[in-house]
Amino acid sequence: MAMTDSPAGVIVMRDHPSQGNETGAGRFSPAWPPFGEFVTLIALMMSIVAFSIDSLLPAFGPIQAHFGVQDPNDLQLVIYAYMAGFGACQLIAGPFADMVGRRPVMVVGLAIYLAGTVLAFLAPGFGWLIAARIVQGMGAAATRVLVVTLVRDRYEGREMAKVMSLVMMLFITVPIIAPALGSLILAVTDWHAIIVAMFLLGAGILAWFMARMPESLRPDYRKPVSAASVGADIGRILRSRLAFGYSTAMLLAIGVVMTYVGMAAQVFQTDVYRLGPVGFPLAFGAIGLLMGLASFVNSRLVMRLGMRKLSHAGLVAFIGVAALMLAVSLAYGGVPPLAIFLPLLGVSHFLASLMMPNFNAMAMERFGDIAGTASSFIGFYSTVGSAVIAGLIARTFDSTLIPLCAGYLGLGLACLGAVLVAERGRLFRPHHAA
Repeated sequence: MAMTDSPAGVIVMRDHPSQGNETGAGRFSPAWPPFGEFVTLIALMMSIVAFSIDSLLPAFGPIQAHFGVQDPNDLQLVIYAYMAGFGACQLIAGPFADMVGRRPVMVVGLAIYLAGTVLAFLAPGFGWLIAARIVQGMGAAATRVLVVTLVRDRYEGREMAKVMSLVMMLFITVPIIAPALGSLILAVTDWHAIIVAMFLLGAGILAWFMARMPESLRPDYRKPVSAASVGADIGRILRSRLAFGYSTAMLLAIGVVMTYVGMAAQVFQTDVYRLGPVGFPLAFGAIGLLMGLASFVNSRLVMRLGMRKLSHAGLVAFIGVAALMLAVSLAYGGVPPLAIFLPLLGVSHFLASLMMPNFNAMAMERFGDIAGTASSFIGFYSTVGSAVIAGLIARTFDSTLIPLCAGYLGLGLACLGAVLVAERGRLFRPHHAA
């Protein structure tokens, strides 16, 4: 069910897919690459974010030794500093994508990312590394904004959710292989080579994007370079109950993933299960594989069942699984057997992956004419908020799984509250008001 705003501001409900982008002068038809290439390139654009996080997880120990970091929990800053820069600069990248176009923003963003990568390679101290990670995240913000913007430029409604699910399915392969690749690099050389791999990935994506992706900003959608215009667009998003409610729900769902990522190395590699540099990538990859499977399932079912049925069912089930995880952890004194905990963790992330692409698509439904700004604000809000919440939860890590499981349950319940606000208390069925 797609929803658009009529010129008079009346919400129009549409069940048919997008019929293409048209301007007053006729059909606006960018020379999109073939569907498979489009999805692959978009997935790679998203992958730079995950690779920049997950490939460094096995390197926490070497980084701690190299810089003499005293508190192991401080190593989480390698992740959350990147996410802080990544989240904050989305608020800049999106409006500029609506003002000057998609391609210039991508070029500048990846140039900043590559500069931050060089700074990370040369960092003389841990504080410098954290600063460089912020710069990396600032540049990578453009890729996240443009992924959602470009998909929204080409698709809407359930079609957008389907494409985002396919993108997520490919994107999830990065968390599967990135820790293993990081471990492999560490077996041969030191952690700086992981930074080099980030640089090569960023440069390759930039070259492919410039060669194949067209400018897709409709001429009649181009915004003036004006802070007032951006403020008005953000105000429009904030006034939409659906957009703000589902953006908050996405924030909390992403918070689940970010909490896990922040604690993963300590849970699997060092403190709880002590799987070491070989077992950690296998456990981490198994969770990523289930998340990718969920994205594939969503892409196959969303056109038939709809975004609400899939995401709401996933949310309700997630809360139940999170409660079970917490109960099991408490029953075993905080450290249940890996054979019990890992499947439950995998199911919870499978369910979270049914929620996120649908929440994102529903938050974006009404903003085709300001796709860049909407993508950036929603991305800024959900990323910064999730990083802050996940960072606070991760700092409570005490060598047991109780903080992780309690955090999942709290995030799930809060997410349910946000969805109920967005849908005026109704689950599984859309309402007709903003």
